[in-house]
Amino acid sequence: MYICSMQTELLKGTLSTIILKLLAENGRMYGYQITQKIKEISEGKILVKEGSLYPALFKLKEEGWVETEEENIGKRVRRYYSLTSLGVLEAQRRLNEIFLFIELLHKLFDKS
Repeated sequence: MYICSMQTELLKGTLSTIILKLLAENGRMYGYQITQKIKEISEGKILVKEGSLYPALFKLKEEGWVETEEENIGKRVRRYYSLTSLGVLEAQRRLNEIFLFIELLHKLFDKS
């Protein structure tokens, strides 16, 4: 099964948590790098489009959880995203929350 767009409600609700987790694990990353890492980890089953990624990054920045740094790469400017100290705490809080939620979903959908 391939999830080719952000139309899937499950993915919409977890994208910002996925981004926070990736930044917590990898340090600073640029947008395309984030999309490729998601694709790699999900073995190509989750493809995040720029139209979904950048609004999520903007919201995380607006909340004070992510900061940006621009770097010149040849003639282009690349914007890197990294967690703020508040973002580190938020990433951990959300991961704890999502793991608990996954555990509860297993209980709800367990057929035994």
